[in-house]
Amino acid sequence: MLAGSIKVRPAVQIVHDAIVSGKLTRGQTIFEATSGNFGIALGQLTKLGLDVVALVSRKLQEGVFEELKNEKIRIINLDMDICPAPGMKGDANLLAAKATAANIRSQLAGFGFDLAVFDKSRSEVEAVLARQDIINLAKLLAKIYDCFCPEQYDNDLNVEVHRTVTATEIDQQLREQGHSLADFRIVCTFGTGGTSGGLSRYLMEKYGKKSLHVVFPLGDQDVAGIRTKSKASGLKFYEPDRYAGQHEVDFGQAKRLLKFFVDKGHDMGESSALALYAVMQMANFGGNGGAKFVVIIADGIQKYRKNLETTQEKKGRLEVPLEEAVSNIGNYNRVVWIHTMYTPRKEGIELIAKALGVDESKISVPKAREVEQFLVTQQIPTGLDKALGGADAKPLLVCMMGNTSLRVAQLLGQKGIAAQSLIGGISELSQEKSRQISELVRMATE
Repeated sequence: MLAGSIKVRPAVQIVHDAIVSGKLTRGQTIFEATSGNFGIALGQLTKLGLDVVALVSRKLQEGVFEELKNEKIRIINLDMDICPAPGMKGDANLLAAKATAANIRSQLAGFGFDLAVFDKSRSEVEAVLARQDIINLAKLLAKIYDCFCPEQYDNDLNVEVHRTVTATEIDQQLREQGHSLADFRIVCTFGTGGTSGGLSRYLMEKYGKKSLHVVFPLGDQDVAGIRTKSKASGLKFYEPDRYAGQHEVDFGQAKRLLKFFVDKGHDMGESSALALYAVMQMANFGGNGGAKFVVIIADGIQKYRKNLETTQEKKGRLEVPLEEAVSNIGNYNRVVWIHTMYTPRKEGIELIAKALGVDESKISVPKAREVEQFLVTQQIPTGLDKALGGADAKPLLVCMMGNTSLRVAQLLGQKGIAAQSLIGGISELSQEKSRQISELVRMATE
């Protein structure tokens, strides 16, 4: 399918409506928060003279980043999830919001946006960031720069296109094979809620029944573009009263199924495997013998292929748990603090050194802006290179939660530098040390 994802349907519908209504004109910029597929679909529309700025989480897999860049999309990287979250409370949360706002301001400057416009609304930006609400941040940036935001998480057209197009196509194809959709249960994962919303409405309107099952990964698992149940709650299109069932599935098991089908030549992505595995559980253990299912294959494997083909051994080289890092600390030439917004104070460095059992002189702290520069350009700045210890280095990378350090380790690995990332960052240290270090971290201003 065009853009390799079911998300092209709402993207085309929303943009078409915006052009027809005059909300979007040639040369305007589109701001949108995306986990990948919707942004990639928007990238297909740059051929119409539209400019796209995607707000994304650094948690995105490398292949998704590459696809976004291939579509000539400008990316604002953020160290937080796309969905709104309660975040931290008090001064620490405010400090994080201010630091992230400074980071966004810097990236907007690189794209040529007028910073005076941003500065006038900076307090609003920080308030949204304090809630870790990237969805509404995209809306706010579009508003202050007189641009357009598709608002995929709140735009009713996201649901409507699946009600009128996707569901109708499924129904028609089943009829052509001598079946009726009335006899099937549809199973899909939850991203924005558009697919589940449209399909569930169609089933109720056409057949007067609830037969839509929604699938989520377990609460601590990260599946590309898919919400956990707790993160879906509160989104506009999360409508449990419309579902016949909700299922939380272990993605670790579903990933084995993914590899099996991909090795057999089937083009399907992570969310599809999650839905398929849910169907297997429903058929085998849910008392659903003889039931018929339609599973939504939302996208293909291409942008996830690197992650799928990465062996457990290779993963072990990139990430290391705290206990193993401490046991093998002598194998690292440096311990390097990696973050785009924060740097630890002297007391924080002391605590990290004690937690890892290493001398403070072995800990390097490059400038936050150089880490950001590396992530954006993938070219190692001089200061960061010096902190790492050069081309023959084997550094242990440490950050707040482990996300930024892992991304840097992946990029360094492509350049032949055998870096490892501490799984979970300082949050994996003892609770007391983690709390103390968090208090001894300051916003980078240099």
